[in-house]
Amino acid sequence: MSDAHAEHAGTAAAVEYVADTTEDVIELASDLLAADSQNPPGDTTAAAAVVRDALESAGLAVREVTVDPAKPNLLAELPGERDLTLLYNGHLDTVPYEADRWTHDPLGERDDDRLYGRGATDMKGPLAAMVHAARAFDAVDERPPVNLAYAVVSDEETGGDAGLPAVVDQLDADACVIGETTCEGGRHSVTVADRGSIWLTLDARGESAHGSRPSLGVNAVDELWDALAHLRTSLRARDLDPPEAVREIVEESVAYYEPVMGERAARATFRHPTANLGEFHGGDTINAVPEQARARLDVRLVAGVDTREVLADVRECLREHENVTLADVSWSRGTYVPLDSPIASATADVASAVTGDRVHRRSATGGGDAKTFRNAGIPTVEFALGTDTLHGVDEYTTSDALAGNAEIFARLPDAFARAHDAVDE
Repeated sequence: MSDAHAEHAGTAAAVEYVADTTEDVIELASDLLAADSQNPPGDTTAAAAVVRDALESAGLAVREVTVDPAKPNLLAELPGERDLTLLYNGHLDTVPYEADRWTHDPLGERDDDRLYGRGATDMKGPLAAMVHAARAFDAVDERPPVNLAYAVVSDEETGGDAGLPAVVDQLDADACVIGETTCEGGRHSVTVADRGSIWLTLDARGESAHGSRPSLGVNAVDELWDALAHLRTSLRARDLDPPEAVREIVEESVAYYEPVMGERAARATFRHPTANLGEFHGGDTINAVPEQARARLDVRLVAGVDTREVLADVRECLREHENVTLADVSWSRGTYVPLDSPIASATADVASAVTGDRVHRRSATGGGDAKTFRNAGIPTVEFALGTDTLHGVDEYTTSDALAGNAEIFARLPDAFARAHDAVDE
């Protein structure tokens, strides 16, 4: 790990402590993995108890906010030297696992430099590193350069209301880092944006007839398929025109995704809407003309684009298909923080200094809790070192990733304070 220059004295001492206590981070991550918190059902009480104990042992007063007793959320703050607040956010729940498919214990097993378990990289490992940063400042008896706030939530994996939505209006921070793993395949990144979405449910009605005489009926499946083909072609041909700040993010994003997608596909992902046909249902039997059909289409748009304008075009397109109606729609706008914002630049700079590698500042292809924070007025990025095994069988993180995360999260408050001052000058 590399050394930052002219570092805040308390930060330097905390970083030295972190370097000497990697085993403590691994132990905390192991304790979190042992607390089964698969969602569904989403009972995170045991995992929350582990985090509460760790934060309280570092002198933080922990407050619990709960709308579902099985899904507690923890809020805490470590006072800093100045009136700036950096929020660390992580979630306690994990996706489910099938134990008989694993070759290692899904509730935690260490094998040399690997720590296996459901949530090892998404995101109990990074969460342990975030918590350890607070323990480091407490251990060296130093206040961090800025206030460190913690929002450790439940119910993230299913997008439920018992987690972040239950506490976001109680959070007051100048910036936030979510400890989601954003590095894979040897490539490092900070996500500074997400995409908007339009989820469409389309219904088609026809007229039933015998399958041997289809000309006597109106085939709802055909009607719906024609409308979908028209709509998807129209969307994929539409050029999106995001603001200049987002175009800069797109260029970084293309560079990040190119090794796995290819340059053309990576650029198309952000230049045009993507439209995935996720569900299609129609007909009851092979020998009858179906009179009903339903489809659900997932449309995604780069941040900075007015989702409502695209939705208006969707409605106009469907006017040409009189037997197809838009039965339901939900939508969101993509969000972003500029590449030169204090939290984006500080996180990327510290991560690059610690890893010794380039750190891309990119858009996520989907969306998550960062959107909720940004819409609440809190500039937010996602970052953590880890592996590309999240949600997979034998999910794991590494000792180096845990140590690197702990160092980065210990250094970040100082870097954020400096970046914030540089903007104000």
